Amino acid sequence: MITCLGDALFPDVGVATVKLLRRLGVEVDFPKAQTCCGQPHFNSGFHADCRDLARHTIKAFGSGNLVVTPSGSCAAMVKLEYPELFHGDLVWHGRAEDLAQRTHELSDFLVNVLNVEDVGARFEGKATYHMACHLRGLSILTEPERLLRRVKGLQLIPLERYDECCGFGGSFAVRYPGISGAMVDDKAAFIEKTGADVVIATDAGCLMNIGGRLRRRGNKVRIMHLAEILAST
Repeated sequence: MITCLGDALFPDVGVATVKLLRRLGVEVDFPKAQTCCGQPHFNSGFHADCRDLARHTIKAFGSGNLVVTPSGSCAAMVKLEYPELFHGDLVWHGRAEDLAQRTHELSDFLVNVLNVEDVGARFEGKATYHMACHLRGLSILTEPERLLRRVKGLQLIPLERYDECCGFGGSFAVRYPGISGAMVDDKAAFIEKTGADVVIATDAGCLMNIGGRLRRRGNKVRIMHLAEILAST
C-alpha cells in the first residue's frame, strides 16, 4: 500500500520498500486500483465519504495477502478505524476486520512477522530518528530503532523528545498553523542540536513537515524514510 503522500511526493520510498522486501525473499504485488484510504475524510468528519473509500480499499486489497505499508498513519487508519467505520454492518465489518488483521506498517512487518532485525543494510553517516505519532496507537514502540541499530556504518544519535509530535497531524497543520509551526520549530531545533546529517522517520507526512521547516531554517539535514535507509547496501 503506497499511500497518497508516498505516491505523490515520496515515490522513492515505495521503490525502496519493494526493493527491501524482495531482498528478504518476499513476493510483492501492487494493486493498481488502490487510492486514498480515506483518512483525510475521516479526520474531517466526512464518514460517509470515508466509507466509500474504505470499501474501495477493502476490495482493492481483497486478495487475502498480507498488506505492507511504509506509513504508520495509513496502517492505523485501516487497522483501527476501518472496523469501527462499519460497526453494525454485517457484511463490511467482517471484511474490514479481515483487512485490518492482514495490514502491517513496514517495521512491524519486518520485526514481528518476518522476525528480522538485520536486513543487510549499510548506510554511512550520522542520523537521528523521529518517532511518528501513529506508531504508538499501533503499539510499535521499538521496532524502527531496533532495525536502525543493525544498519552497518550508521551512527544513530538520540533525539531529544524524539516521540513528540512534529506538528503535522494531517489536517491539524492546516487548521492550526500557528500551533503546528511552533511544534515543528521545536522539532527542527532538537534535530539541529544532534549534529546529524540525516533525520529518519516512518511517515511521509512527518518527513514533509520536518523537511520543509529545516529548509526554511537554512539547514542541510537530509530527510529519509526508514525504508530508504534499510534498502541501502
